Amino acid sequence: MTTLARSAAPGGPTGWLARAEAWLDDRGKGAWITAMVLAFIFVWPVGLALLFYMIWSRKMSCSSARNGRRSRRAQVTRDTGNSAFEAYKADTLRRLEEEQENFEAFLQRLRDARDKAEFDQFMEERARKAAEARDSDAQNA
Repeated sequence: MTTLARSAAPGGPTGWLARAEAWLDDRGKGAWITAMVLAFIFVWPVGLALLFYMIWSRKMSCSSARNGRRSRRAQVTRDTGNSAFEAYKADTLRRLEEEQENFEAFLQRLRDARDKAEFDQFMEERARKAAEARDSDAQNA
């Protein structure tokens, strides 16, 4: 048996590594992060290796979340054949999109109000400092 065949055997080094990777993948990002933190605590080089592996294999990227959203959207748009349910689903999706747009508009109004309040405060402080400077110049003269 060659070295490659031995390492690919179920009991070989890559066998248990592959099983560990599959087990962590099944449990999601939280399991990977937990494993990395525990590895850093107990054996820091292993934690560092896990961190590099997670970055290299893109296990911590947001693309998997985006792909998950796309697949959920594909499931939502799949036709069930039940016209009453399809009408209900279309109405609910329309309503949810409308609520999302309203919420995003609300958040934008909050941001705008906060920005305006900060700007007004800045202008008041600037005017106050200018008035204090004029008063101190008038007193010194």
